[in-house]
Amino acid sequence: MQNATYDVVVIGAGPVGENVADRVVQGGLTAAIVERELVGGECSYWACMPTKALLRSQAALRAARQLPGARAAVTGELDAAAVLRRRDTVASHWKDDGQVSWLDSAGIALYRGQGRISSDRIVEVTGADGATTSLTARHAVVIATGSSALVPDIAGLREAAPWTSREAAAASDVPGRLAIIGGGVVATEMATAYAGLGSAVTVLVRDGVLNQAEPFVGERVTQSLREAGVSVQLGAEATSVSRDGDGTVHVTLTDGDQVEADEILVAIGRTPNTHDVGLDRIGLKPGAWLTVDDTLRVVDDAGALIGDGWLYAAGDVNRRVLLTHQGKYQARAVGDVIVARATGEAADDRPWGRHVATADERAVPQVVFTDPEIASVGLTAAAAEAAGLRIRVVDYDLAAVAGAALHADGYQGHARMVVDEDRRVIVGLTLVGPDVAELIHAATIAIVGEVPLDRLWHAVPAYPTVSEVWLRLLEAYGR
Repeated sequence: MQNATYDVVVIGAGPVGENVADRVVQGGLTAAIVERELVGGECSYWACMPTKALLRSQAALRAARQLPGARAAVTGELDAAAVLRRRDTVASHWKDDGQVSWLDSAGIALYRGQGRISSDRIVEVTGADGATTSLTARHAVVIATGSSALVPDIAGLREAAPWTSREAAAASDVPGRLAIIGGGVVATEMATAYAGLGSAVTVLVRDGVLNQAEPFVGERVTQSLREAGVSVQLGAEATSVSRDGDGTVHVTLTDGDQVEADEILVAIGRTPNTHDVGLDRIGLKPGAWLTVDDTLRVVDDAGALIGDGWLYAAGDVNRRVLLTHQGKYQARAVGDVIVARATGEAADDRPWGRHVATADERAVPQVVFTDPEIASVGLTAAAAEAAGLRIRVVDYDLAAVAGAALHADGYQGHARMVVDEDRRVIVGLTLVGPDVAELIHAATIAIVGEVPLDRLWHAVPAYPTVSEVWLRLLEAYGR
């Protein structure tokens, strides 16, 4: 067995682990990162990047068809094969040479294999050839192994070899018929993508479409999917799944109806990648989500730190927010606080302090790349009320903004602002409409900065842009 020592050892070389290691090295410490698959992780190869590549071409085509002149220039249909080829390029053809080169340039040591904690500050890495390397961390070990798609216990489902988000993102062919179980982000984005690529898509939704968002979000996306030819079956629950010898998938629902498809995608949630990282060696349950304190150190069921606080968890595994950008945000806090503690600096763990991830609770931005796009940050009206806030909700028709009329003929959209009346600050904003993704960061800044509404009056939106919705929302609030 080989042995090596570093200041910090990170298990998982996705975007979260990479950012932890990078901050540690920039802070003057040494770092090693362990990866069992591809450096760059889920987001680079099976999630954020390839899925948005599947969606982007049809979004551009829709935009062209909404404008006279441009519409006349569109003479053909979407080239599905070309979309898949571009997706392959975006996913670097599932090769991580570029990411590995970046690690080397950043001074981060890479160990390929399965990393398992064997004792305090010790990580054993088992390579593909069975050889083992023992890594000792002087200051900290960080678990950043992410999550995987959850496959529920539906009779026959696993035997039917279902797609998860990975297979949907990396498919080499477009199925003629695709059944999707779920109504969340992955389900709606992939329904949008594959319907645009030519599949006959059926979405089986038990608990509602995008039901964690404002109610109008699910309503508009459902309507749009149906207009695109997608069969959205609300209140549908699968009881069994089977696949014939010819590959046909049969889904039986609780009401006895059946759905046939060539492929079935399961998109109902995530499970943490912690089943084989050595949690049992330190008194934690393998396969469980990890609980962390304000500075993202792992704690046990009683809330006590593991050892003297040497173990951290960032990204999906701590279940705070399962979004890549929030995981990277956590990673920056983790890397910086490890450096601070290693060098004798006090941790800045006040709300909005440098070493905490306060935005996880108050200002999480998210974009859903459906048609229409959904962009949101902060609390929904229901979540704000549940938190005990005295709120006022302001709604505005996004299509009534001059910039929207210029953006596309027949533009349809909606904006909702949630205001904390006691502090007179925005605590939530949701936008629905074409290309609203690029508008959401302004709202994120307003919420994080707790900018008073009276001051926001002085943030003048450029005319004629869709950003003028800010002025219209403030005017509506002032009435």
